[in-house]
Amino acid sequence: MLGTTDRPLHEAYDAALLDLDGVLYLGSQPVAHAREAVAEVRRAGMRTAFVTNNASRLPEVVAQQLVELGIDAEPEDVVTSGQAAARYLADRLPSGSRVLVVGTDALSQLVAETGLVPVRTAPAAAVVQGFSVTTGWEELAEAAVVLRSGALWVAGNADSTIPTPRGPLPGNGALLAALEVATGREPVVVGKPEPELHGVSVARVDARRPLVVGDRLDTDVLGAVRAGADSLLVLTGVTSRADLLAAPQGLRPTYVGHDLRALLAPQPEVRLLDGEAVCGDGRAWWEGTEVVSAGPADLALRAACALAWTATGTR
Repeated sequence: MLGTTDRPLHEAYDAALLDLDGVLYLGSQPVAHAREAVAEVRRAGMRTAFVTNNASRLPEVVAQQLVELGIDAEPEDVVTSGQAAARYLADRLPSGSRVLVVGTDALSQLVAETGLVPVRTAPAAAVVQGFSVTTGWEELAEAAVVLRSGALWVAGNADSTIPTPRGPLPGNGALLAALEVATGREPVVVGKPEPELHGVSVARVDARRPLVVGDRLDTDVLGAVRAGADSLLVLTGVTSRADLLAAPQGLRPTYVGHDLRALLAPQPEVRLLDGEAVCGDGRAWWEGTEVVSAGPADLALRAACALAWTATGTR
């Protein structure tokens, strides 16, 4: 079931590995309460890393956006799937190897910084693919040529969508799917939920007891489960309340909250009583096939999750 702690989460864990899209911002818009929550947990001594599956931008650019949103950040605080992908390639290819980049110029720069040579045309020893809003048929066709030669294929992430103020839109996974269909191959994915990016993030902040914080079940939460880490899922991005209540075993977070203010609060035990769930002043009950809840928002959400998950098996 859900995790419990009498202390606020920022005291129970030494570091927060914070996702960006859907947790701190949506596109260019800040997520409500995120800036204040991050500042408060840092003042209390919790270390933070800003971890993103988006390989389209350099850490310096991501840090600058966070600063503009009022969140203190340095490039070294940012960990991207582009960095993890470039490192993965550099560990497996001789220096000077050609790598076909399907993605942004920022991804090309990260590849070049490892001693590899980013290119846009065949031949190449590998293909690296990260999200880009300008990727089109010509780029995918060139990658298909290289992949058919047996080249290594590495992807920053396989997220099917990205969160935006207009709702979820096609992500890197949707573009990967085109090449998978065209070539019959599958890439090595280094971003969440795979362990490569998590390991880089933990090392960056020297975490002993990290808490993964995100808005997606299939990347943030699953990545934490695979890494043996605890997680907090917030409802400010992709995952809706209905999605959360329907989450199957293996995709259930340790903690839940409507936004990052959950980091500042204890997580009390949920009690199941006569078809109801009670968590502090929050409660949840069944009305037909629907779980209805009332009381303080996060406590009511905890009660609702416990009730729904009990009906479908425990975590």
